[in-house]
Amino acid sequence: MQTPISPSVRRRRLARELRRLREAHGFKLSAAAKESKVPLSTLSSIETATARRIRTRDIDALADLYGVSDEVREALHTLTQESKEQGWWSSYRDVFGGNALPDFENEASIIRRFEGLTIPGLLQTPEYAAEVFRAGRMLEEADVERRVKARMERKSIFNRIKPAHMVAVIDEGALRRTIGGPEVMKEQLDHLKNMALRHHIDIQVLPYSSGAHLALAGPFTILDFPTAKDAPIVYVETAVDGLYLDGLEEIERYTLAFGNVQGVALSTTLSFQMIDDILRSLEST
Repeated sequence: MQTPISPSVRRRRLARELRRLREAHGFKLSAAAKESKVPLSTLSSIETATARRIRTRDIDALADLYGVSDEVREALHTLTQESKEQGWWSSYRDVFGGNALPDFENEASIIRRFEGLTIPGLLQTPEYAAEVFRAGRMLEEADVERRVKARMERKSIFNRIKPAHMVAVIDEGALRRTIGGPEVMKEQLDHLKNMALRHHIDIQVLPYSSGAHLALAGPFTILDFPTAKDAPIVYVETAVDGLYLDGLEEIERYTLAFGNVQGVALSTTLSFQMIDDILRSLEST
C-alpha cells in the first residue's frame, strides 16, 4: 500500500513556502495582500495553513508578485491541489472532527506515543476499543461501532510498503487495568505481544517503580515526517477534543518528556516479558 497524501501536511508545506517567498521579498503580510490583491484574511489563512478553500487565481497572483519561476509556480499549484484531496477519514468527520489525526498519521514516518491509562489506539483490538468507547455509557451502541471501525481503519498505516515506525511507551497500569473483562483483556495483551514482534513497532512498558516522570500530565503523540520540510507535530488529547502543537518550544518540551519516559521505561525485551507475565496471570484466573 502506497502512502496516501495528507491534505493537512500539504497545506502546512504550502503555507511555509508562501511565507518564505513573502519574507524573502521583504513584504509585510498586509503589503503582500495589497500588492497581489489577495484579501488579507485569505492570505493570512493560507500562511497559517487554516484555509480550507484556496483559489488558483490567488496562488497565481502571489506567484506573480514574488516573480517565481514556472517550476515553482507549478509546484505551488500542485501543493494547492493536493491540499484539497480527501482521505478515507473524511467520511468520519463526526468521529475525528475537522482536524483529523489520521490525516497526519498517513504521512508520518515516526509515531511516538506515550499512554498512561489505556493501550494506544493504534494497538487496540476491536473488542478492547469498543469497551473503551462504552466507558461511562455516554455513547449509543451505533456510535460505538462507528468509532471502533474508524479506529481500526487508522491501523492501515502499518500495511504500507514502508510502514510508519511506532515507538509506544505504555504505563504498567494500562496493562493491568482489566477493560472489558478478562477475556477481552487477554486478547488485547496477546495482540500487543504480536504487534511488538513487528520490526517497525517498539513497545516499552513504564513500570510503577519508575516513579515520577515528565509525562505525568497525560498522553500525547509526536509525529515526525520523512522530509525536513515538514516539521514534527505534537498531538495532545483532551477530554473534549485534540490539540495540535507545532511551535519549536512545544515540540522540544514534548520531545524531552518522551525521551524521559522512554529512558526510565523497561527495554523492549523486558517489556515483552512483562506483558507476557501479566497475560499469564490473567489466564490462570
